Amino acid sequence: MENKPFVASWSGGKDSAMAYYRAIQSGMMPKKLLTMFQEDEEISKSHALPLKVIQAQADRLNVPLMIRGAGWEDYEMKFIDAMDECRLAGITHGVFGDIDLEGHLEWVQKTCAKSGIIPIHPLWQEPRRSILEELLEVGFEAVIVVINTRMMPRDYIGRTFTKELMDELETLGIDSCGENGEFHTVVIDGPIFSSRVPVKFGEVRENEEYVFLSVEL
Repeated sequence: MENKPFVASWSGGKDSAMAYYRAIQSGMMPKKLLTMFQEDEEISKSHALPLKVIQAQADRLNVPLMIRGAGWEDYEMKFIDAMDECRLAGITHGVFGDIDLEGHLEWVQKTCAKSGIIPIHPLWQEPRRSILEELLEVGFEAVIVVINTRMMPRDYIGRTFTKELMDELETLGIDSCGENGEFHTVVIDGPIFSSRVPVKFGEVRENEEYVFLSVEL
């Protein structure tokens, strides 16, 4: 994959960061980050991160950020539009952080094909625990900022990822990777960044079954 130009699907969380890291390690060249946002383009989808935080991550990657605001009904259309823009800019590959959910893989393959983008999944089919252990070994710092309270206790909000935390979650029968939507993270430091992202964590708020930790600069 030496020198292959890519757009990274960037959530701001640990899985997209690890996929980006692996792509860089393989010699690929980052050209753009794509983050999908809510329709008002103020808060990111799923991870609920403000644009300023995502932009601060992009600045420390020294990679241009592109965003698309979308509801779930036009999400695919907006995603394909972004991939089209990348292809017109000469980007040939897309890097994604999916691990083992077949439905996610199939959706990415289908949508990328419509734009002529070749999807790459650097984490695919690796044991979830081993990905997390590498995340910590290479120096990433990730904090839990969203929790689905139907799947895990709310008091894990704001916890920094450590091996001890992973052990705690697994003892409770909770997937420590959060691949099933149990939780989402924000990455604030690691080997891909030029410096630590200087975020501040604020109030905890609830919306139905979800708990969110506000993240600000």
